[in-house]
Amino acid sequence: MPHTLEWKVRLHLFEDDDGTTKAHLVLKTGTTELNGHGTAHCNPADANVPEIGDELAAGRALNDLAGRLLQVAERDIEAMGTARPTTRENAAWSL
Repeated sequence: MPHTLEWKVRLHLFEDDDGTTKAHLVLKTGTTELNGHGTAHCNPADANVPEIGDELAAGRALNDLAGRLLQVAERDIEAMGTARPTTRENAAWSL
């Protein structure tokens, strides 16, 4: 029984006054909205390359969002009456 969905993701990147790049990610599934956040700081000894800060902050926001999404999936699995896994390897959030 195949099905197809489209989820919308919006990524907002901005730099604050102290040079910290921040990322805010919003996932809208149609029934749920989840947020992810990430930051990146340039070491004063390093060259200032904004693209690298954007990549780091966005990657960290994606990691944060992935963790949140897997937690939601695990709660949904438990709500179906399935017992919580006893090992990380069996958990919904394991890779």
